[in-house]
Amino acid sequence: MKSLNFTDSELKKIGAAVKEAEKETSGEIKVAFIRESYDYAKYELFFALIAGFISLGILILFQSKAEVFVQSMFWEYSPAYTAIFFGIFPFFIITIFYLLANLSFVDRIIVPASVKNRKVHERAVRYFTESGIFNTRDRTGILIFLSFLERRVELIADKGISSKIPQERWEGIVSHITLGIRTGKTLEHLVDSVKECGVILAEADKFPIKPDDENELDDDVSVLES
Repeated sequence: MKSLNFTDSELKKIGAAVKEAEKETSGEIKVAFIRESYDYAKYELFFALIAGFISLGILILFQSKAEVFVQSMFWEYSPAYTAIFFGIFPFFIITIFYLLANLSFVDRIIVPASVKNRKVHERAVRYFTESGIFNTRDRTGILIFLSFLERRVELIADKGISSKIPQERWEGIVSHITLGIRTGKTLEHLVDSVKECGVILAEADKFPIKPDDENELDDDVSVLES
């Protein structure tokens, strides 16, 4: 079975990397995948409507040629046929472009980057809260959240970690994972980044293992539907 283009064995490899990274620290690392963080339907519809209006403008600009085209389709021609054509054609274009807009690579082009960034962040924060990552004993949870349509990565560290490690320390990890998504090496880059998280958490004994330490978050990758 494949899950967001990962096999079960690949998902287990990521989980194993999480388990290994947590051996020297009380920090808890959670990895989550989602196909897209938002449906972007209004942007897809707007894109299709613009295409429809452009097609209507082109028809009006080349009205005489369009009328000749319609005439060539019928043995007995009526001007009403041209009017019907002018009315139906833009809706046909809107339908075609709306279907095209549902393709991931088209969404990446038509949706503003600021919108994609905001929606991925909002979805990551929502999962961070809903999954209980924010509720570890010492507030030492970390979420690595990958949203594939947008090709964006969010790394959220709970306040127990952010109070000791600045956000800038995580930016290189985010960039490394994002590069992996764009170059088709997501698994390799993600495993490396999970290990690096473990190194950062373990350095200088900021988050040492306690005698009663327990694994508060399961190590398996969470694959979200929406």
